[in-house]
Amino acid sequence: MADESQSNKKNSLTTDTWNKLRLRRPASAGAPVKNANQVHDSQLSPLDKFAMAITDKVGSMGFFLIIFGWTVLWCGYNLLASEVPALHWPAFDPFPAFVAYLLMSNVIQILLMPLIMVGQNLQGHHSEIRAELDFETNKKAEQEVNVILKHLEHNTDLLIQLMKHLDCKITDEELRAITAEKNLAEKVEQVQIKSSGG
Repeated sequence: MADESQSNKKNSLTTDTWNKLRLRRPASAGAPVKNANQVHDSQLSPLDKFAMAITDKVGSMGFFLIIFGWTVLWCGYNLLASEVPALHWPAFDPFPAFVAYLLMSNVIQILLMPLIMVGQNLQGHHSEIRAELDFETNKKAEQEVNVILKHLEHNTDLLIQLMKHLDCKITDEELRAITAEKNLAEKVEQVQIKSSGG
C-alpha cells in the first residue's frame, strides 16, 4: 500500500514536471475560420438577393448581346421600313426619331440603374466582409507563428540546459543556429509590438 502511494506520488510529480515544461496554446487559436460567402449570404434579404441577381445578369456579355441585337433589329427594321417603300413594311417606329425605342430604353435604364447601384453596394459589402475575415485569419496566423517561435525558443533553452547538465559541447555551427533563432524571435516580437502600438 505504501509502495502504491509512493508510485502515485512519483507519477504525479513527473506529470507536474512535464506540464511545467510544456507551453500552452492560446485559447483563441482554435476558433474556426468563417466563410465570407456564407456570412454575406446570411445577411441578405430576398430583395437584396433579387438586386444581386439583376446586377450579375446585367453585367454580363449575354445581356449586352441581347440589348445590341434588340437595337439592331428594332432600328434596322424601322429604318428599312421607312426608307425603302418597295418592301411594303409598316414602320411602327419611323426613322429618324425612333421615339418608341428611346422611350423603352429610357424606362429600362431608369429601372435598372437603382437596382445595379444596390447590387454594387451589396458586392462592396461582401468585399468588406471578406477583408475583415482575412484580417482575422492573418491575426490568428501571426499568433500561431509567435506561439511556434516561443516553443522553439523554449525548446532551445531546455536543450541548452540539458546539454549543460550532461556536460555536452556545443559546436560553433549549433551556436550560430541558436543565435539566429533567438534573433528571429526578437525581430518578430519587435514587429508585433510596433504593429500593435502604432
